[in-house]
Amino acid sequence: MSNEDQNLTINIEWVPALFKELSKLIVGQKDMLEAILMGVLTEGHVLIEGLPGLAKTLSISTFSKTLSLAFQRIQFTPDLLPSDIIGTMIFNPNTGEFNVKKGPVFSNIILADEINRASAKVQSALLEAMAEKQVSIGSNTYKLDKPFLVLATQNPIEQEGTFELPEAQLDRFLFKVKVNYPNKEEELQILEKINDFATAEVKSILTQDKLLEARQQVSKIHIDENLKKYIIDLIMSTRNLKEYGLKRLEHLVKIGVSPRATLGIATAAKAQAFLKGRNYVNLDDIKTVAYLVLRHRLILTYEAESENINTDNIITEILANINI
Repeated sequence: MSNEDQNLTINIEWVPALFKELSKLIVGQKDMLEAILMGVLTEGHVLIEGLPGLAKTLSISTFSKTLSLAFQRIQFTPDLLPSDIIGTMIFNPNTGEFNVKKGPVFSNIILADEINRASAKVQSALLEAMAEKQVSIGSNTYKLDKPFLVLATQNPIEQEGTFELPEAQLDRFLFKVKVNYPNKEEELQILEKINDFATAEVKSILTQDKLLEARQQVSKIHIDENLKKYIIDLIMSTRNLKEYGLKRLEHLVKIGVSPRATLGIATAAKAQAFLKGRNYVNLDDIKTVAYLVLRHRLILTYEAESENINTDNIITEILANINI
């Protein structure tokens, strides 16, 4: 670790205040809220999957109020058009020229609500924005505002009226978060606070300057060389299971993860360390974010599906067998 890394001071005094504001409207869902915050700190897109009624949309809209960033919500439906997202050319009869009308994607935080209800054409339009931080309207290309972050909600694929997202688009999401039902105590809190939700006001906690400072701190967090090699082993094991003593999983994994997963784990582990107030990454940071980064990138076989095995099961096996 360099002297600069050793002297790096992590300032997370604003984090408890942020979660206190969120708790005015959100009960529980700590893992989802932390994942969103890590996405904001790394400018990584986040996909949130869960059944209706689990506060996915409310969490994202409430989060936006705690940040001094522009926010737009796009409700994805089967009849949504690419122009409804990126914008279009409008003819001006007074001048006889076409003018650009920019769409809601020109914002800092985009809530893509029920993203898997839209067609492939719409997904392609959003993919360019996510991948290149730009959109094409007519013959011109326009850069998006900075920072730019897509927070998408998704109903499970088996729900009626949904489409599977293309693998190329899934790979552009830093995280995939799975949201579960609240427990008994949390359900009771929701019931008791029902009247408070209507009057609760959420304040802005993080200014753009503070956000930029936090992002710079995250980027400077140290990862030891041994931990870098461990990350590489995790990634490589998904592509060559036999070489890493995981031959028993070969019939379950069709395609391993891309190099974006390597960068994603390293970036996310830094954000995780930051939230713990450390200026260095440890092994637990990597293991914590591995599920978030890998679960939507691993492509399983039909045999895995028939055996009711999901990507989290595979990741658990890999983490148990790969040593530092």
